[in-house]
Amino acid sequence: MASSTSKFNTFLFFKLPSAWWCGVRLKHMDEKKAVTTVTHKWFNQNPFNSMFWAVQGMAAELSTGAMVIDQIRKSGKKISMLVQNNKANFSKKATGKITFTCKDGHLIADAVQKTIATGEGQTFWMQSVGVNTDGVVVSTFDFEWTVRVKK
Repeated sequence: MASSTSKFNTFLFFKLPSAWWCGVRLKHMDEKKAVTTVTHKWFNQNPFNSMFWAVQGMAAELSTGAMVIDQIRKSGKKISMLVQNNKANFSKKATGKITFTCKDGHLIADAVQKTIATGEGQTFWMQSVGVNTDGVVVSTFDFEWTVRVKK
């Protein structure tokens, strides 16, 4: 594994406490894939008795951003990262435990290398798909990340 998930979840508690309190957790991460989970509870629900869309977004974003953070750390350079755009699709009510998986880690290294080489910002899209315990897709999020060497 590229990074300790327990260390990353501790980082989450201190740097993204709203995600931590909502139950978002990193379960697996390597250079190609990251998996997060979040369970529908009373404190992260909407008025329709399903998970609030923003909680799903936090879990989905973490499945993409955790790999970006890890690859930036491994580069040894000071590089900023930011979500520039995002799109989401909700296809089923999110109840129970939702697992978000991003398999786009292969896109990060090239962007990090290009920003280091050129000093120019680089953008790339990553997708995270959320499924319930029955394996049914409940939501799909696309995030456009931008990375740039800090001056």
